[in-house]
Amino acid sequence: MTLVVQMKRIEKTFSTLREKSEKALVLFLTAGDPDMEATEALVPALAEAGADIIELGFPFSDPMADGPTIQASSERALKGGATLKGILKSVRNIRFKTEVPIVLMGYYNPVFCYGLEAFSRDAAAAGVDGLLIVDLPPEEAAPLREHLRAHGLAYITLIAPTTPPERAEKLVRESEGFVYYVSMTGVTGSREIDAADIEGEVARLKSMSDVPVAVGFGISTPADVKAVAGFADGVVVGSALVKIIAGGGHLDELAAKVVSFARELKQGTC
Repeated sequence: MTLVVQMKRIEKTFSTLREKSEKALVLFLTAGDPDMEATEALVPALAEAGADIIELGFPFSDPMADGPTIQASSERALKGGATLKGILKSVRNIRFKTEVPIVLMGYYNPVFCYGLEAFSRDAAAAGVDGLLIVDLPPEEAAPLREHLRAHGLAYITLIAPTTPPERAEKLVRESEGFVYYVSMTGVTGSREIDAADIEGEVARLKSMSDVPVAVGFGISTPADVKAVAGFADGVVVGSALVKIIAGGGHLDELAAKVVSFARELKQGTC
């Protein structure tokens, strides 16, 4: 697996979708919830069902940006023994089944403790395409970005409604892979979005760069996806999917439920 292939996987996905006049469906699930076996089975199943990009959350003991649903999933994963090293091993296994772009999403502490160079090297070798860190200020991200770039991994930036215009422009121009626009203040899964409120902000971000803009937080239904896909390049669904996984059940039953949900969501991006 070459670095060139990894760096292009996200870009190729957005390019292919543009040719088909589709938007990207980005689905989030917490790695290791309910266990790593399930994660290794669900990621390829979701890709087959229409997910264009997978955000794989690595659990952390203090997930301050996440609402109760994803916090609980992190707790379940940690109790089950999920570790960052183990998650990278699972990504390597997943790569035998699917080429869907995989973005790891989480908090800086586990990556820092792993070691920036070691993490970047191991993530690239496993088949990770990009990283999204929710609690690392851009002013302090340069060392991590340098290591990721050296190994062909995209560093994806977050922009919120409260981000000042000048700062937003800088973040958009620095982002790789895509920009993650947080549709509201607060934590994940906290309330519903109003697409009309964010359409103008997304248009402003898209005018600053050719990097695709994906919108997340508060998107939970096919109708939400369709509304946001009308103006964004990608739509991120997390808490709603994690709730289904939290319902438990035999792995085959669980896979059937998430696949059905993913197919419904994907219809809104076409």
